[in-house]
Amino acid sequence: MNPVTPLPVAPKPAPAPTAAPVRDLGPNRIGERAAALERMSNAELEIVFMRAVTPDPAKLVGWEFRGTNVPPWMRLIRNKKFVKGMVRDERGDLYGYNCPCVQNALDEPWITKPDDRAPTRFGFYRVDAVDPTARDNTYLHALLLDYGKGGNKALDPTAGLRDYLVQVDAQNDDLYLGKAYYAVGPARVFTNFFVLERLRPGITELVRR
Repeated sequence: MNPVTPLPVAPKPAPAPTAAPVRDLGPNRIGERAAALERMSNAELEIVFMRAVTPDPAKLVGWEFRGTNVPPWMRLIRNKKFVKGMVRDERGDLYGYNCPCVQNALDEPWITKPDDRAPTRFGFYRVDAVDPTARDNTYLHALLLDYGKGGNKALDPTAGLRDYLVQVDAQNDDLYLGKAYYAVGPARVFTNFFVLERLRPGITELVRR
């Protein structure tokens, strides 16, 4: 009696890859916590800033952030609302950029100009840990956004900016507080605080234009 040859068993199909979870960023409006920070005095914001934690650069890469300059006078120069983005270059160094925004009401959406799908990018900066031996070393628990190393064009006035950035709450990596200075020779002049909230995915390749 001939042995029965077992039928080949088809291999089980590999499970379909699980899609990466979509991050729910909510509506494009200022958040409650950001709005509370925007209403604070400089003295109150300084306390928040000093109690904050160092941001994780990996959680900034590839994202754009809704920006709010705190002082009311920013309305007068039409710079109350802006967008910042951060991206790594081909060498892996972290850089950032700014986009101008429509200066509508604070509780309305952030809309970049001239086209929200293809905004202008300017005011480029390098993002690094603060070097305690460097001139810009005021806040060692912050990241430094150095516009002097951003590759901006000659005579670009943004090149004098030096921003320190902290994460307001250790458990919330969607909300940041910045403190901006302007370099005048070796001197550093404080200008204002600003608030950043995660907005949307940004560009994947640094293009200065």
